[in-house]
Amino acid sequence: MDIILVPGLWLDASSWDAVTPTLERSGHRVQALTLPGMESKDADRSGITLQDHVKAVVAAIDATDPADGPVLLVGHSVGCGICHGAVDARPERVARVVHIGGFPAPAGTPMLPGLPAENGEVSMPDWTELGEEANIVDFDADSLAQFYADAIPAPEGVLTGALELSDQRRYDVPVTAVCPEYTATDLRRWLADHEEPVSELAKVRDVEYVDLSSGHWPQLTQPTELAQVILDAAIRTRPAHA
Repeated sequence: MDIILVPGLWLDASSWDAVTPTLERSGHRVQALTLPGMESKDADRSGITLQDHVKAVVAAIDATDPADGPVLLVGHSVGCGICHGAVDARPERVARVVHIGGFPAPAGTPMLPGLPAENGEVSMPDWTELGEEANIVDFDADSLAQFYADAIPAPEGVLTGALELSDQRRYDVPVTAVCPEYTATDLRRWLADHEEPVSELAKVRDVEYVDLSSGHWPQLTQPTELAQVILDAAIRTRPAHA
């Protein structure tokens, strides 16, 4: 099937380089996206909006052959919210969504507000300084330094933007919720407590929960394990969407 990989903030298509070969060896057609404004550190991203990123994912879905069946859409972190916007636009073209370290964002809620912006872009923060050490727990010193050095500033308009959702069929698209720096037990508790960030996930009719022992960036630190999770999600996709 067609698998579309959507990176989170500060990443481009190359962040999936260690995951893609395993998927392709299993016969899947894989497209890893570099979203608008993320082409390089020097790209002009001052006018890029959240909707621009959603449209880029929708365009990738539309570029697949409908005769090959609906796609498997994979999002990481804020890329999960972007994928959710694309599912809302094309629910009949998505067989399943794999959300890695993030959730389908509710309408009207900014993606990730509060980080400092300069000239229309937001640099990756130091996760230890923010008290988010769990995000980077499985990097060694050298790979962590390279991770920070490679990070591409993200468009401010993506972090401060909010989704406009309109098609209730988005709740019919199955979800695999991959839990990296938190656990499936944590996620189920947030759902039971009606936490706002997971309010859209609570409405999805078919959710599979998968624990993955890693930090927030398993495509970089645990690519073999993550690739297997994605392959398993493809196998578990409902026959009606095959």
